[in-house]
Amino acid sequence: MIKKIVQPLYVGYFILVFMATLFLVLPFYFLLSIPNTQASRKGIWRLTWLWCRVFLRATGMRVQATGMLPNCKNMVIVANHVSYLDPIVIYDVLPFYFRPLAKHEIKKVPIFGFIYAQIALLVDRSSTQSRAKSMRKMQEALKNDCSIFLYPEGTFNETTEPMKSFYDGAFKLAIEAQVPILPILFPDTKARWHYDAWWHIWPGANRGIILDPIETEGLNMNDVIKLKEKVKNIMAQNLTLHHPISKP
Repeated sequence: MIKKIVQPLYVGYFILVFMATLFLVLPFYFLLSIPNTQASRKGIWRLTWLWCRVFLRATGMRVQATGMLPNCKNMVIVANHVSYLDPIVIYDVLPFYFRPLAKHEIKKVPIFGFIYAQIALLVDRSSTQSRAKSMRKMQEALKNDCSIFLYPEGTFNETTEPMKSFYDGAFKLAIEAQVPILPILFPDTKARWHYDAWWHIWPGANRGIILDPIETEGLNMNDVIKLKEKVKNIMAQNLTLHHPISKP
């Protein structure tokens, strides 16, 4: 009963903090986006990292990162996707520069879409040409720039299974670049901000569980399916072990 009364007030506060902090950093995003260089993208990442940390703490969405980060220069980072909060929490979990892969449609989201597009690599999944182009950009980024972060499920997992089917892209990318795959789990974000409605928001803990990296050295394109299933099984098994923290 108390939650039903308090939640609308919290949602209003959440939106207020989101918009206020976003407008505060927006001019800096515009300035940093002008050069479109590696240095400017790193600046955008630092600003995004800072904004995410401030926003999450101000709204009671505390983040608890567990596990060891590998000592690798660049990796393909994959995570389960169950909440609108996932793209924000990841910046609190990972303390190093990376570029996310995002749907082309995110550019249509007012303000936030512009900001996210400055650092993300965008892909239109309905276009074969766009998928091929984004793959080339990700390969180039892994070689010369930074790690790549993406959701192998492609979109929210609305099934009853721990993980839905994976796309091949992340695993082709890792094998092509011969870099490790780093799985990360978000077992709690669904309880914090459910995908079924934007107003289903409630504060509390958000664990980011960093699993052991999976090497791809020596693998080739014939191993894509096997690697994909291996990563999916590891992530699904660990998600089953870590039940969501449903209470704040």
